[in-house]
Amino acid sequence: MASAPSNFSLRLRSALGPSHVSVDPAICSEYAVDEITPSAVAKPASAEQAAEIVRFAALEKLALIPCGHRTKLQIGMPPSRYDIALDMTGLNQIAHYDPGDLTVSVDAGANFNDLAVPLYKQKQFLPLSVPFYFESTMGGIIASGVDSSLRHSYGTARDFLIGAEFIDGTGRLCKSGGRVVKNVTGYDLHKLLIGSLGTLAVITRLNFRTFPAAPASRGFVLSFRTPDDALAFINLVERSPLRPASVDLVSPQLMQLFLEAENNSAEVPAAPLQGKFAADSCHLCVSVEGNPEVCERASREFARIAAIPDAKLPELITLNEAEGADLWHDLGQSIPLLLETSPLAAIFKISLLPSRLASLLEHLRMLSDQASLPHAFLARACSVVYFALLPPPDDSGSRYRLAEAAAAIFSLCSAENASATLPWCPAALKREVNIWGFDFAARASNSARNEASRRSSSSTPVPSSAAASNCSELTLLRRLKSAFDPQNLFAPGRFLP
Repeated sequence: MASAPSNFSLRLRSALGPSHVSVDPAICSEYAVDEITPSAVAKPASAEQAAEIVRFAALEKLALIPCGHRTKLQIGMPPSRYDIALDMTGLNQIAHYDPGDLTVSVDAGANFNDLAVPLYKQKQFLPLSVPFYFESTMGGIIASGVDSSLRHSYGTARDFLIGAEFIDGTGRLCKSGGRVVKNVTGYDLHKLLIGSLGTLAVITRLNFRTFPAAPASRGFVLSFRTPDDALAFINLVERSPLRPASVDLVSPQLMQLFLEAENNSAEVPAAPLQGKFAADSCHLCVSVEGNPEVCERASREFARIAAIPDAKLPELITLNEAEGADLWHDLGQSIPLLLETSPLAAIFKISLLPSRLASLLEHLRMLSDQASLPHAFLARACSVVYFALLPPPDDSGSRYRLAEAAAAIFSLCSAENASATLPWCPAALKREVNIWGFDFAARASNSARNEASRRSSSSTPVPSSAAASNCSELTLLRRLKSAFDPQNLFAPGRFLP
């Protein structure tokens, strides 16, 4: 429930006008975060108006969460307070686009798909084909920090976000970076907004470097009996002259979901996937971009690598651009598909050294089998794994087993020196498991104890070891939060405990 006085919404409507503020319970419920509903929804039409709302929230001691089309609002812990939903979709213009300089400035509430159209006309694109990209706003893509399979060749948003405009916790309009690629003015504060979940600032505008679109592309799907064989083949590819645009390893269960989605789709696919892929195999999906000669050379190179003994005789399927479009769309939208398959889905994001990937996948399979929970995974060659536990909707005991399995997975990742988070899971599970992982929870506890000890001590200065502990990652994150948002107005509790 909202924690603010019931009459603050009247004062907000009086300050902004009734057309920009809604207190309708039905509308407010659409902005709920982990079953917590705001008291009002404010929809500014400009950055200045958004800043006015933030200043109002600071004056009234209210908590707000900035949002767009709300496709990724479930990422993060439940907010400790939530009074105002700040809907930024009213800021939706492409402010500046210079095809010659390969730069574009776009409002945070603009839809990614709307930006892709003018870029496409200039044979350019942004490598941000993240989950839900048809509905996602640019600000939501950056604030959620979700990546795409194109990170293998283009990197993540931090590699091509060159500037931003945002509102801090005092309601001040701020800028970082610029609109040119070789910008060297000040610190790259805008990159702190990536993955911040709206806890640091309200993003109003973003500046990106764009990329020329490749004239041609080709897809290759190689089927293997085990993940180990597929990972060994990836090593062969990395030692070859090939420079793939994307490399994704798909579990048999996830490929089966792709095929089921194709069967249930109202649209007839241009190149059906049915009958092409073995149901009991892992599938390595590799895309190559370039001119037609590059794609032809890639075809010959893949055929050569697949023929050598160390490749374990994979089955190789070559897809042209039209044939591979549906499959690569499915790869990009794996997260929405998994969430649609199981309303109780818990999807982990795990990063680790490539040499530990095979062992991790085998242990994850064993843990899911022990918990009697179906699973699926998508592993990228850059050693980022999305591992999903998919309880059946009618399984009454799945919540308990899901919590135990999540704890076991976090423990496993800690032992494997892997970084693990749980971006997507039911709200009820968040009351039992810290989605940022055991290591983060332990650092939070230690930091709180150290801070309490420091404040209660009135004698000699803190010893160097304790001082080092106080300068831990969590302490730095709290200082960062305090610098951007001194009153803790923005999404309190979603990231920092």
